[in-house]
Amino acid sequence: MRLDEIRIEDLEVFANHGVFHEENVLGQKFLVTAVLCTDTREAGKTDELAASVHYGEVSAFIEKYLREHTFKLLERAAECLAEELLLSLPRLRKIQLEIKKPWAPVKLPLKTVSVSIERGWHTAYIALGSNMGDREAYLNNAVKSLDSRKDCRVKKVSKFIETPPYGVTDQADFLNGCVKLETLLYPRELLDELHRIEQEAGRERVVRWGPRTLDLDIIFYDDIIWEEEDLCIPHVEMHKRKFVLEPLAEIAPYKRHPVYGKTVLEMNSGLSV
Repeated sequence: MRLDEIRIEDLEVFANHGVFHEENVLGQKFLVTAVLCTDTREAGKTDELAASVHYGEVSAFIEKYLREHTFKLLERAAECLAEELLLSLPRLRKIQLEIKKPWAPVKLPLKTVSVSIERGWHTAYIALGSNMGDREAYLNNAVKSLDSRKDCRVKKVSKFIETPPYGVTDQADFLNGCVKLETLLYPRELLDELHRIEQEAGRERVVRWGPRTLDLDIIFYDDIIWEEEDLCIPHVEMHKRKFVLEPLAEIAPYKRHPVYGKTVLEMNSGLSV
């Protein structure tokens, strides 16, 4: 369902952003347009401000943040401001942000220069597995590591299930589970974070499908289809793996595969034990 929009247009801010020293000292005018993407249905039904995003408070936040921080690049200013707004406003799901710099020192006639970005919360599903050491501790610590990041929010965690090894069968049984995660990280940034957590748990990539202290895979990321050599979303093997589908069906039974068109429940029901 498409989100509703609250628009703040050309908010005037005097701040000290720029590559040149004089810009950081003397300051100049910036114009900020913010489109706040949220669900206004409750506010529209109740007429209660608390059920919406307060554009007056957001305007004050933008002015204060840009005035109190100094950045060389508009790109950096926009990125940091968007993230702070998304972290600070529980009802804000996505933001379209444009920062204009009408006094840009380019020594040529122009109306303005600007940077426009769109940022928001994304929903990812992560598969967890371990068959070495204290398996449950490894899985629980991985969940805690993700939830400890300010740009990640763990929303649901499945029960952990015992499963036989896949691929290389001459090894100990696995403990597997799935996590529903809201994140501001992009897919490759999320992959890097999962690899960091695996490494922290002592993961060694020696034998493919071999024993491991911790295995973390991106199964879904919104409804995107991403195909690169070291990252495929949805996970290319997920529809064949009972140890992924069973815990995933517990927390997202009706999540639909963007390629095959089947729900997680349907894919899981179609696999033998």
